[in-house]
Amino acid sequence: MFKAGWSKCEILVKAQGYAMMGYGMWHNRAWGQQTPLFARAIWLADEQGNEIAFCCLDLGYITYAMRSTIIRQLQDTIGDSFNPERLVLTCTHTHSGPGGCTHDALYNVVTPGFVPDNLQQIVLATVEALLTARTHLEAVELSLAHAAFAETTAVAWNRSLDAYNRNPDVSKLNHQQCHLALNREMPVLAIRHQGQVAAFVSLFGVHATAVGNNQTKYCADNKGYAAVAAEAALTQQGVAAPVAIFAQATAGDVSPHYHGPNDIARRKQWQGEKEYTYAEQNGRLQAEHALKIIQQASLPITGALDAILTYVDLSNQHAEPRFANGEQQAFTSQPCHGVAFFTGTRVDGPGMPMAIAKVAKQLARAVKTMRLRRLHKLTPAEQQYYQRLYAAQGAKDILLDAGRKQILGQAIDKLMVPAIADPLVAELKRQAAKGAMKESAMVPTVLPIQIIRLGNIAIVCCPGEFTTIAGQRVVQTVAQILATANIEQVLICTYCNDYMGYVTTYEEYQQQAYEGGHTIYGQWTLAAFQTCFAKLAEQFALPKDQRQYDQHTQPLPAPVHELALRTNLTPPRR
Repeated sequence: MFKAGWSKCEILVKAQGYAMMGYGMWHNRAWGQQTPLFARAIWLADEQGNEIAFCCLDLGYITYAMRSTIIRQLQDTIGDSFNPERLVLTCTHTHSGPGGCTHDALYNVVTPGFVPDNLQQIVLATVEALLTARTHLEAVELSLAHAAFAETTAVAWNRSLDAYNRNPDVSKLNHQQCHLALNREMPVLAIRHQGQVAAFVSLFGVHATAVGNNQTKYCADNKGYAAVAAEAALTQQGVAAPVAIFAQATAGDVSPHYHGPNDIARRKQWQGEKEYTYAEQNGRLQAEHALKIIQQASLPITGALDAILTYVDLSNQHAEPRFANGEQQAFTSQPCHGVAFFTGTRVDGPGMPMAIAKVAKQLARAVKTMRLRRLHKLTPAEQQYYQRLYAAQGAKDILLDAGRKQILGQAIDKLMVPAIADPLVAELKRQAAKGAMKESAMVPTVLPIQIIRLGNIAIVCCPGEFTTIAGQRVVQTVAQILATANIEQVLICTYCNDYMGYVTTYEEYQQQAYEGGHTIYGQWTLAAFQTCFAKLAEQFALPKDQRQYDQHTQPLPAPVHELALRTNLTPPRR
């Protein structure tokens, strides 16, 4: 027997010209609101008093600044009985949500800077949704069902097919088949109260980028439209205040836009205000599919609730050979962004022009060659740093060494690229010159990994964006271990608890498409995640009193004086 409460609360951010989080484009600023943005929450409890709190927000990312503040406020209200390991924060990954909500420097540059009011409104809505759900617990039944979209349903396409086809564990597909190069199955966790589905969680991976980077209004995009449509349908069936959560699974290489012959021309047919129409259409397909699934035969969920969470330093992980193609010295490194990251994705969000990218690649390779040739002139510590960096980063043409805060080998504040070349470059140089990021992390490196248990199923909760096959391998790793603990199915939920970019497979990484360029800890990132999740799953399979895992490591706080220099910066005028 379970109890559950469900609730949603609007995130009341103001559209005042700050850049939205997702595309990283200077002009992609919020001056209005197309749809409300919500925090949707479900609070679960079992007969033994174990709890799981799950909240999905219409945002592009979850940050440690969000999670740590939300936890403090929940503890202030609930007390010491609240266990943060049992809280899952995730998002729809809309690219038309508020930015400026992290204490790390890089993802706030375009905003520009940190915007405390945006963070405060997110925290307020999340805490209210969670506490309201907790105070309205009802006896419920939980079940899990799943079904794949029909191949003819135009809902999602793989946007990096050449990288996908490098994987030895896939059937090679052509560009006319890119709609098949993804996990088309949608699992739906349903919560039934008095025989009716009152709330559910859908886990299907597809980017929330139906709305492009030329728009200037907050919008919940396809996942938000899906939630609204499903909730309206449940309301018509007589359900009071239903909550439909459309969270993400393996969305890293999955687009809501067609990728294939004449894809650019087709994308141009959905521009301007039509993008909102298309987002609603894509969301409605997801909503209709979820509503059909919850009417199907399902797996009853029985047993206890449980959760485990730990923080790991992804910039300094050794990947076990069994996950690293037998490589004994597979290590991650300090975060680096490749040229491919800055070129963006050709349909969803183009970035740096290819002519400039070609020059940047040549410069990146020249810097690498020069450094490796001159290793003997460096100190032993510097030699070790660059040897490990380039061994980890492999095929990546490094444009930004985020660990050292260098662009093409130059310190950001001394970058020779003129500020007039690009407003983002200008802002980056300006913040660096004023000392706003001297000691601050550019991106997170200490990240949360989490597994939750709902009786006989488990959900792997991953930070960031996992590609289809990367997520599949993590699920297989965890499922093999938890099979001994009576777990019948393992699911994956991504964009959980923090954000640091992408995770590709080793094979996909070698392609250095956008996703590989944004896999910042190098070519063994997935292998490192598998190693860490395997260790966590082994502990999770043990009785609680026998588990031994790191419960103390946390990200370091941003230097207060530097965060102040990046706070409430004035956005450009319209």
